[in-house]
Amino acid sequence: MNSIFNDPGFWHRLQFGFTIVYHYLFPQLTMGLAWFLVYWKWRALRTGDEKYNQAVRFWAKIFGLNFAVGVVTGIPMEFQFGTNWADFSKYAGGVIGQTLAMEGMFAFFLESAFVGALIWGEKRLGPRGHFAAALAVALGSWLSGYFILVTNSFMQHPVGYQIEANGSLGIASMSAYLLNPWAFVQFAHNQLAAVVTGSFVVAAIGAFYALRDLHPVQARLYLRAGTFVGLIASLLVAFPTGDQQAKMVGNHQPITLAAMEGKFEGGAMAPVALIGQPNVAKQQLENPIEVPGALSFLAYGHFGSFVHGLNDFPKDQWPDNLELLYYSFHLMITLGTLFIVLMGFATLQNWRGKLESSRLLLWVLMLAFPYPYIANTLGWMTAELGRQPWLIYGLFHTRDGYSRVVSNGDAIFTLIGFTGLYFVLGLLFLALTGREIAKGPGNETTAIVDQREAVSI
Repeated sequence: MNSIFNDPGFWHRLQFGFTIVYHYLFPQLTMGLAWFLVYWKWRALRTGDEKYNQAVRFWAKIFGLNFAVGVVTGIPMEFQFGTNWADFSKYAGGVIGQTLAMEGMFAFFLESAFVGALIWGEKRLGPRGHFAAALAVALGSWLSGYFILVTNSFMQHPVGYQIEANGSLGIASMSAYLLNPWAFVQFAHNQLAAVVTGSFVVAAIGAFYALRDLHPVQARLYLRAGTFVGLIASLLVAFPTGDQQAKMVGNHQPITLAAMEGKFEGGAMAPVALIGQPNVAKQQLENPIEVPGALSFLAYGHFGSFVHGLNDFPKDQWPDNLELLYYSFHLMITLGTLFIVLMGFATLQNWRGKLESSRLLLWVLMLAFPYPYIANTLGWMTAELGRQPWLIYGLFHTRDGYSRVVSNGDAIFTLIGFTGLYFVLGLLFLALTGREIAKGPGNETTAIVDQREAVSI
């Protein structure tokens, strides 16, 4: 029987998709929390207020737990390049191997070397040294993200490469490869989305403590920092970074843009669909509610710009799951808009001095923390589904990249194994994180230590 379930490529893609979605639940929080830790440690140095040090101690433990599980779940993906995607690695390893190695050698080692000092080394390092450790961890986590995103950006928009004598890819210009314009836009968009995740988690813990009348000083600090940073980051995710990402897609992947909007026929004054259901068989968007000209403006900066439709391209170049791509993109946009509204209202209530007393809003903030994880997952699904049917856009098809010697049964067996292992890891992570949240940030104090002592070490 000819079925997608008999296609080895389907199982290899599903296995890698599962492992990377699960893995990215953890680094997005570490990258989002990193600069909170730097800011609070800097405020502790400047003011001597112990509440900032307490916040750093508490959140450094949460950071460490996420970092540890992120490492454990990230290692299998490196091996999958050789086991499940050997043909892809053989073709493109001379390029993508450069940044994957740089991520491990420079960024990961920097972050991992200092995360222990951040969690356990405050007394030995002193205030200045502890601030330096927080800064090193933040820089390492974001540098790690950049190298990974350069790798992905090459797959989206290949630059700086050459074709070697054996037909594989090699580096023609390291500077062009590392400074890929797609990588700059994707990095800014992705990292700000991680800050949104961090902000929602910080605000959720603050709301949890406020609702239970626990740790009032820390609860107030988390609520105010989380909601304000969450508002700024949510706005920046939408504009300019999201806007620039859309323009990148429009200029370099017009088929993807058409699929994201369920647009089958090209034309000027192309609308953005606020709602609708793509019907691929009939090649139309059913029951649409649209904003005329908005897609032309968002993609090319002018309402009269021509936007290609899917029918302007051969069908074998269309993304292979148009419906999932369309809904992933639109749900991501919807959630991003709701983030702006929620954090904007929370910031307004904070400015009015009513945030901690608005119990309904506190409940919403506490329960809202999973949604940035969902939005970020949908964003990555949009990027990766939109790139199909290419592993490297315009150069190398996905169907040519998987390992022919790894059977369907092998892929399914290891997928089941990963599912069970990650389920156990998830339970352990939740138990340890829940224990830290239950313990709280320690004894409340608002003491101001001597400034000379705070900065002299």
